[in-house]
Amino acid sequence: MLFDFHARLSPGGAADLLAVMDVAGIGHAAVCAGGLVDLDRLSEQIVDGGRSEARADNEGVRRACTASGGRLVPFFFADPRRDVAAYRAAASRYRGLEISPAVHGFRLDDPGVDALATLAAGAGHPVYVVCLGRPGTRTEDLVALAARHPAVTFVSGHCGHTGLDAAGLHRIAARPNIAVELSGCFTAVARLAVRRLGAGRVLFGTEHPLQHPAVEVAKLHALGLAPDDLALVAAANARRLLALEEL
Repeated sequence: MLFDFHARLSPGGAADLLAVMDVAGIGHAAVCAGGLVDLDRLSEQIVDGGRSEARADNEGVRRACTASGGRLVPFFFADPRRDVAAYRAAASRYRGLEISPAVHGFRLDDPGVDALATLAAGAGHPVYVVCLGRPGTRTEDLVALAARHPAVTFVSGHCGHTGLDAAGLHRIAARPNIAVELSGCFTAVARLAVRRLGAGRVLFGTEHPLQHPAVEVAKLHALGLAPDDLALVAAANARRLLALEEL
């Protein structure tokens, strides 16, 4: 079955997510706290900048994942300006880390980002991040971050900033410790990601609840991938990055 590398979990939303996963044929999902800011504010911060002081309910995500019988896999959502110590203390209870310039308003060369990446390396965690169009948060800034932390696998969410970031894929291709996640991007970009990076660096994701998983499942199957490549993108890469090969 499919492994969704990127879904979000709002308080009390685990049952809805699991039900939608069943309908879409998704066996497991990596989840991170969602709903920190409303969509109006988030869309403004993506374009104009800004910072939310909202705190992610990481412990609530972890409890929901434990109650799911292993189907949901917890990520820690960290603000680099205030969550370094909290992530250090809790990292062993999670399988990955997410940081978000759109939500928390930082640059990827912020010292807190480097501190979190160092901790992620020690924990064996992938780091999920969505690039933006502003200086300090662009794909080239992610490439520089990955070069500073070669032991960490960074995952570029949505295949880049706009869903049509072909140039970003070109920059990422030369940095082997960056993979990409497909939710929200165009089919043409998803195909290009597989061609430029290889299927072993591409991950299926949904961005539930902002995107219905059935939309992303349809996109995945529309790519026309060879069976071995489809198996990697659909689930095997996620299991490898999260050290869950037994699933």
